[in-house]
Amino acid sequence: MSKRLPEKLTAPEVELLSPMLNREGDTWTADFRGLKLRTALQPIYSISHKRIVGYEALIRAFDNDNSAVLPLHLFQLPDSAAENLLLDRLCRYLHIRNYSGISDQLNWLFLNVSPQVVTSGSQADSFFGQLLAKTGLPPHRIVMEIVEQPTDDAERLRETVAYYKKLGCLTAIDDFGAGHSNFERIWNLSPDIVKLDRKLLTRATEDHKARQILNGIVSLLHQSGCLVLLEGVETRDQAMIAIDAGVDFVQGFYFRKPSTDLNQLAHAPADFDQLLQEYKTRNQVTLDPTRQLVEFFSGFFDHAITKLRNGLGMDDACLNLLNHPAVSRCYLVDDKGVQIDDTLVSDTVTRSLDPRFKPLESTSSADWFRQQYLRQALAQPENLHVTAPYLCVTGAYMCVTLSLGYYQDGKLQVLCCDILANPVATD
Repeated sequence: MSKRLPEKLTAPEVELLSPMLNREGDTWTADFRGLKLRTALQPIYSISHKRIVGYEALIRAFDNDNSAVLPLHLFQLPDSAAENLLLDRLCRYLHIRNYSGISDQLNWLFLNVSPQVVTSGSQADSFFGQLLAKTGLPPHRIVMEIVEQPTDDAERLRETVAYYKKLGCLTAIDDFGAGHSNFERIWNLSPDIVKLDRKLLTRATEDHKARQILNGIVSLLHQSGCLVLLEGVETRDQAMIAIDAGVDFVQGFYFRKPSTDLNQLAHAPADFDQLLQEYKTRNQVTLDPTRQLVEFFSGFFDHAITKLRNGLGMDDACLNLLNHPAVSRCYLVDDKGVQIDDTLVSDTVTRSLDPRFKPLESTSSADWFRQQYLRQALAQPENLHVTAPYLCVTGAYMCVTLSLGYYQDGKLQVLCCDILANPVATD
């Protein structure tokens, strides 16, 4: 039977919540507003380790007929900030009680904390410290998840994150990548882990450009000092996208659905050997055209540079290159990275130039030293270098650049050639 809540509730402590928990065999349940609450756990996998490294705790509610109640409806029941605080803490108490009793004594437990609770409750109270002391679960095994959304009190949010870190817990920002996301919060809060919103994965599944953006976001988060978890992985193709994006951890129905059968979770392996082997095979296929480009165009470059060394102009020297249907432009750069004369553009590209980008077309005296292909050619002359596909600033189209450094009258110069790139999807 559900226990009656106090008329006035301010900051529920562990002992106030303890009577609301019940032992049922090897697990614990909780009573709230006539509902029975249970813990469900969903495994979180490390791609590199090829195994489970944590579990996200989710609440499951059931009525008197043992029919499931949607979590959304459960969290709509509290009619005051105090009761909302109680429900949030009751869920965490229940999860920690259950997790402390399972055989896994290594991996993380991911706990959600309501942003409303974070910004309205007092982080200075001793509830969570009491809870960890009572259950004996080490704080370093806890990852506190905070939903990434706007808040009226950014300073309180920062203090709360600092509070959990001081306890010894890890912190995570949840649902990063939703419409309100920004990196300022990442810099302000310095979370240990960032969980990417599943919408990013959905878009990346449908749009190759979105996939490139996903990869870029992961790279930026890594540079910010955060581990990255991609949730909502539901298909094999999405698992491959996650692997290609470089995320550290994955979670989703493809690997394992949340389960209230906590004793079976340790037996939830995922076949990462097969996934990674498939990725290696696909990646090898992706790299092959790059090597083929170098082999195919080496003769073109040797022919052009021989003519340049013999005193011919760029028009004559690069004629064969520019006649190739894949070549968009050729240009010459000095040892400081500054372009010599203007760019030679192929007839095919000239006919298809987008007039909206006309201000970018003239590149005479442009400085390309920041480009990796230029620095590589200067550092390793007489070797033909090739880039991965990138967005060309002179016309906002995707291209691949070939570059070769050579000496002309004792001076190092670099011949560059852009090739139109049509990125091939990996699915």
